[in-house]
Amino acid sequence: MDDQSLTEFIDSVCGESHLRVEADLGDGFVRLRSSEAERRQAAQDIRSSEDIVIELLRNARDASARHIFLASQRYGDHRCLTIIDDGAGIPASQHERIFEPRVTSKLDTAHMDKWGMHGRGMALYSISVNAEEARVCNAAPEKGTSIVVQTDTTVLGEKTDQSTFPHFEKGAAGALAMRGPKNIVRTAAEFALEHRGECTVYEGTATEIAATLYAYGAATLSPALRAFQGDPDDIPLAKRLALAVDDGHLSQLAETMGLSLSPRSARRIMDGTLRPVPSLMERLEMEALPCAGAGRSKAKRPARADGRGLKLADDDLALIQSRVSEAFDDIAERYFLAGVGQPEISVGADAVRITIPIDKMH
Repeated sequence: MDDQSLTEFIDSVCGESHLRVEADLGDGFVRLRSSEAERRQAAQDIRSSEDIVIELLRNARDASARHIFLASQRYGDHRCLTIIDDGAGIPASQHERIFEPRVTSKLDTAHMDKWGMHGRGMALYSISVNAEEARVCNAAPEKGTSIVVQTDTTVLGEKTDQSTFPHFEKGAAGALAMRGPKNIVRTAAEFALEHRGECTVYEGTATEIAATLYAYGAATLSPALRAFQGDPDDIPLAKRLALAVDDGHLSQLAETMGLSLSPRSARRIMDGTLRPVPSLMERLEMEALPCAGAGRSKAKRPARADGRGLKLADDDLALIQSRVSEAFDDIAERYFLAGVGQPEISVGADAVRITIPIDKMH
């Protein structure tokens, strides 16, 4: 029997999967042969924080997540990304292995999307070799997944402007197109728009995402379950923060999911002064659509203005208050200070002034 006939015989008995797989790793995961991984080569490699974000979002999508929570924060030259989803989860035996080259659970479901081929078993590996740290923080089958990635932005770059939210502009043909720097929030917003109806995406700081997860859990868990909780590991990750009995417990639960909370932030979440963030689709509807759309108008946001026309919308003021409070939390305890109430923001002709009421700890 010649080589071609032998190959055809094996193919007819075993199918083609044996030609694509180097090793069966169990739990539905395999390691692809190099030739198969190369065939699935993505349209882009990991070159920026934004590339990491889209790969993490695509992984959550492919795990059948209905809700995805992206926490993004920068500390000096370091970027921390935490993504939490309510998808299929990852068995403990695969937590480290998924960052190895050519490991995938998508042997027969790899597919092309607008960002290239997904499922070739190289995305998480590429993230790990370009990041300072990439790890599964928490995951279990049917409980969802939390992945933490930390990068050095002097090594792996990102857009300089990370504060601008995208907007839509109407082209000559009347079609709307998203505009703005292709930063992390725009990357996540484009994904949310592409997959509206399939999953809901939330983006914010670690504190904002913790507040959102707490509210989500409180809205979806029964009062009895919250009052007479058993093992938190039995509760899906995305709902687990709602089991917190006090601020210390909330901080502890958040830490197990890759979200670091100061004691004051945890207290403010539990007493309701730190509110959940809207989904990215809600933000796009409120903030990004032009005033004159096809039969619809942009939701108007109340704004404060000075005499020369400088405007800060109320939701932007709330965002500034939240970010200032969070920044203050990080340093207040070093000086034995505690914030009192929300920061006060005033818009003047020549400045935006922020006042933080403080009280000395005794």
